[in-house]
Amino acid sequence: MTMKPLLLDPALQPRLVFTDLDGSLLDHDSFQWQQAKPWLKRLKTLGVPVIPVTCRTRAELLPLREQLGLGDTPFIAENGSVVGLPPAWRHAHLERDSYGSDGSAMRNLGLDIDFIRKRLSVWRERLGVVFRTLGEMTLEEVMALTGLKADEARLARMRQGSEPLLWQSDASSLAAFREALQGDGLNLVQGRRFWHVTGGLDKGGAVTWLVGRFKSLRGCEPLTLGLGDGPNDQSLLEAVDQAVVIRGSDVSTLAPCQPALYRSRSAGPSGWVEGIAYWWGAEGAGAMPKQSLFS
Repeated sequence: MTMKPLLLDPALQPRLVFTDLDGSLLDHDSFQWQQAKPWLKRLKTLGVPVIPVTCRTRAELLPLREQLGLGDTPFIAENGSVVGLPPAWRHAHLERDSYGSDGSAMRNLGLDIDFIRKRLSVWRERLGVVFRTLGEMTLEEVMALTGLKADEARLARMRQGSEPLLWQSDASSLAAFREALQGDGLNLVQGRRFWHVTGGLDKGGAVTWLVGRFKSLRGCEPLTLGLGDGPNDQSLLEAVDQAVVIRGSDVSTLAPCQPALYRSRSAGPSGWVEGIAYWWGAEGAGAMPKQSLFS
């Protein structure tokens, strides 16, 4: 059962959009996003940041953010392990180095990729389980599995705080593997193509961290909207005020604990547009004045 859109005084509450990419803002197979272009342009005009929250790497996001027109917004990469902060979101005393090529300050909220890979090697041997990590795959294998071009696949392998893997043992071994990883402070999260091993925060934890940064800089509580389609988006959808489950093959298993929830009828970017319009359509975003976040 869905709820009616919230009618809030836009002068009192700024807004933030947190969105998954693959299968949500981007079509799962073609990666196209043109249906969402008018809404992306409208939200940018209104000064509402659209913040990618994705399993993709920072290296993958840099060119993609420019294509989407999101080069001046924060981003959350590798399922919550890495956060990028543009100048308006930086704290003068906290971000003094670790800048990306686009000028964003980088914060690693998880564990280092070298530690993750070492522990994966240890537990594979101790538990006798079979899996293949993205770092172990050839470029050609990554391209075949993901549909990415060679340059895109190279960027996907440039990981900082998470490691995707293909699970090749029986499902009954997953519980023991997950428990072993948890002892090292690592999480096992199911994505659409891969399982993802991360350290520290998940997508929802990174969203909460970024909302906290917004409040410390702006001094007020934003209204947040989250959109996602897969199991690794559940924590994201539970961390926001209003949420959209975008229709996909995993929709039956995605049941976030979220009272303000809308399930789209359409998939991919069409479902993304549907969800945005449901919560922030004529009665919401249409009523919002242009907001300047940190002026």
